[in-house]
Amino acid sequence: MARACVFCSIVAGDAEAHVVLDEPPFLAFLDVRPVFKGHVLLVPREHHETLPDLPAELRDGFLAAAQRIAVAVKDALGAQGSFVAMNNTVSQSVPHLHLHVVPRTKGDGLRGFFWPRTRYDDGEAATYAARLREALA
Repeated sequence: MARACVFCSIVAGDAEAHVVLDEPPFLAFLDVRPVFKGHVLLVPREHHETLPDLPAELRDGFLAAAQRIAVAVKDALGAQGSFVAMNNTVSQSVPHLHLHVVPRTKGDGLRGFFWPRTRYDDGEAATYAARLREALA
């Protein structure tokens, strides 16, 4: 684990997260400051800082998991689609590879690369996570 990496702490179970996908090579959980509710972060369990650092044997599985999550945000949350994004070093708030899957609907207000953030109400994150887990099962 990289020193003080919050995502490694989540993977290890030392930090709380609303997990939506838990598989041997990857973990996906709700972003604590979502662009829109249901915003998921997908991470490799092993610490790799950027996409170029991800070993070849994990690439296909990582993208397959991202595809499944993109379908789940539509099926579970009624989104019309999703925004899928990843930063490498620049604008990467946590130096552990993570892919964003953000549920989208027409007219939701997201424009360009300005990412307004929101928060979940009490208990709301657990409900969103449960709906996504069910869609991914």
